[in-house]
Amino acid sequence: MMSEEKNPVPAAPEKEEKLEKVKIPGNLPVLVLRDIVVFPYMIVPLYVGRPKSKKAVDIALNGDRLILLLTQKDMNVEDPGQDELYRFGTVALIVRMLKLPDGRMRVLVQGISRVKVLAIDDDGKALQAEVVPVEDIEPEALTLESKAMIKNVRQKFEQAGKLGKSISNEILIIAENIEEPGKLADIIASNLELKIEDSQSILEEANSLQRLGKVHDYLNYEIEMLNMQNQINLKAQGEMDKNQKEYFLRQQLKAIRKELGEESENMEEIAGYLKKLDEAKMPEAARQETEKNIDRLKKMHPESAESTVIRTYLDWMFDLPWAAASKDNLNLKRARGILNQDHYGLEKVKERILEYLSVRKLTSKSHGPILCFVGPPGVGKTSLGKSIARALNKKFVRISLGGVRDEAEIRGHRRTYVGALPGKIIQELKNAGTHNPVFMMDEVDKIGMDFRGDPSSALLEVLDPEQNNSFTDHYLGVPFDLSKVLFITTANLLEPIQPAFRDRMEVIEINGYTEEEKIEIARRHLIPRQVEANGLTPRLIEFTPGALKDVIALYTREAGVRNLEREIGGICRKVAHKAAMGEKNLTKITSRNLEKYAGVPKMFRDQLLDEDSVGVATGMAWTPYGGDILFIEVKLIPGKGGLILTGSLGDVMKESASAALSLIKASAAELQLATEKFEKNDIHIHIPEGGIPKDGPSAGITLTTALISAFTGKAVKRETAMTGEITLRGRVLPVGGIKEKVLAARRAGIREIILPEKNKKDLSELKEAHIRSIRFLFVKDFKEAVNAALVEKIF
Repeated sequence: MMSEEKNPVPAAPEKEEKLEKVKIPGNLPVLVLRDIVVFPYMIVPLYVGRPKSKKAVDIALNGDRLILLLTQKDMNVEDPGQDELYRFGTVALIVRMLKLPDGRMRVLVQGISRVKVLAIDDDGKALQAEVVPVEDIEPEALTLESKAMIKNVRQKFEQAGKLGKSISNEILIIAENIEEPGKLADIIASNLELKIEDSQSILEEANSLQRLGKVHDYLNYEIEMLNMQNQINLKAQGEMDKNQKEYFLRQQLKAIRKELGEESENMEEIAGYLKKLDEAKMPEAARQETEKNIDRLKKMHPESAESTVIRTYLDWMFDLPWAAASKDNLNLKRARGILNQDHYGLEKVKERILEYLSVRKLTSKSHGPILCFVGPPGVGKTSLGKSIARALNKKFVRISLGGVRDEAEIRGHRRTYVGALPGKIIQELKNAGTHNPVFMMDEVDKIGMDFRGDPSSALLEVLDPEQNNSFTDHYLGVPFDLSKVLFITTANLLEPIQPAFRDRMEVIEINGYTEEEKIEIARRHLIPRQVEANGLTPRLIEFTPGALKDVIALYTREAGVRNLEREIGGICRKVAHKAAMGEKNLTKITSRNLEKYAGVPKMFRDQLLDEDSVGVATGMAWTPYGGDILFIEVKLIPGKGGLILTGSLGDVMKESASAALSLIKASAAELQLATEKFEKNDIHIHIPEGGIPKDGPSAGITLTTALISAFTGKAVKRETAMTGEITLRGRVLPVGGIKEKVLAARRAGIREIILPEKNKKDLSELKEAHIRSIRFLFVKDFKEAVNAALVEKIF
């Protein structure tokens, strides 16, 4: 155990001459120091408690009383190894030793010379070091610059003493009389209370002028610190005197008012508000408005109606998080882990959040992004917002804007109205307690509008990064900075959102989950949640992958997983009933016994045709609940060339049918079709499941193929499906929803898919496993598509 007195004392000049003549042996015992670096010619008392250190002192006392003082790098290490000791130290002479009652030694040592350690030997009892002396590199003659440096260092050392540094007059006098730059540097360094690493760097410097230069830099820093401390002390003393004076005057004023009968009944309340104002870190505009209202309250009768309004306003002002902020988690790996843990899939959204985090890690000046999650119900838009808040280590607040019609819900009511309150934005920020939460606005596509104003227009300021740093709520009447808030909005559809409002947001579409994703989500999240909610344990219920696949295909038809969770919850309740009746065995839900627990299937699987058929083509469609396949049937019946369309077709699909028929008539010569075939037959186009409305241009190529098959009598391959818009020139145009359509075709067993050439890039959204078993054909015009779809080529 080592400790030292505050100010090491330099040796007397006559002693220094004797010390310089001491011959340094090549091998010395080592005394390891915890928290001090001893310089040559310094006399320092040390306390020795560690066994190896005590042994080293004994060895030195039994010999020439010389010992090597080495400092350890980490003072908390009890038994430092060789790598934990500095390689430069000071050879010292043990002047005196005293054994203390507690077993420690008190030794008085006097530094002699710098040495460099070549090797250290540890025999388990004590450390021995092989050393070589380090001679000071002194200049041949002091230049004018060197003399100025010595004089400057002396003056600054004296100045440090005058500013309050604990330096004895004796040391100041000794320093004044030393002409050698190296010795002067050592004396001053030993009295500056430097950090161990700083003292060690001075000890290791052999060049005396460079050593003095280092000490000069540390002296400058020390004087700056002393000046700053003195200024702080003077300022604190001035504030204390001022506060005492104010307190005395206030007490006098209070007594005078009491004598005159003018003492305000709410002075304590006013004092409380003033104290809160001093503690609050409000912007200047908010502070001025608050002071103004406190002054008004001071002049009012405590029971007046207006004073209640002002009190409520002041409470709101003091409760708002003007400066309170949560510290962002900028650990990208942890954030990615949280997002992956909470949500399976949704890679685009996760990447966007990680991009935002990356920018925040590089600069704090960036505005928070304003994201809009658009997708069908149940795909996890709201829960994704909660995960984002957890990943960023931010507070999460949420408001629902569905059905909101009053602009005051956003901007707040003016204080002139009875019962006025701030808007939802300010209210939720108060609840969050920070000015940088994740703020989710649900159902922005369902905002209403009437004579009370347009909430969508009010939100334009909130969601504009260039304006929301000074958002003014009508109730507060002062700007509030919303630029640090991470706004996230959700919607089911983009079309109802006002264009200017939509322009403020970065739209991220969440189209829904594939069957594989739903299985994984059910396994990771839905089943554990429902098992726990229904009082079960994994020992009582287990779902096989086949059972989950059947629940998804036969009992739900949705883009999200909300109904899937309901179905799983229903199965869990059946098993919970069994367990409550005493049947505590494991219940394994499989494809075979699923109907027993989930009831009769509510849906039917998409199935292919039994054989290649004439006039029947397989198309692919996109729905809000995912992809689907549909069959387009064409029959020629005797008539007068009319076109009959059935199956709840929309206007766009009816136009596609007309365009397909016109294209075939224009290509009659190439198809070797007689004109009479068009004039003497009615064409009936039907799409089964007539109760379901169908619309969109994607069926153009499928309609054309089915019509040509009916007119030529050539069958269409049953395992081929297609999608694409058709033009009167026969070009096949790209369409959307490729991912969902391909997955639907895969579920139905399709082996070949015909797509427009420009949709080739969309396959990148699909995993390799999803498209491995399917052959894709990319076409530019209808002739290529028809040749690929029919069992026999006709072009």
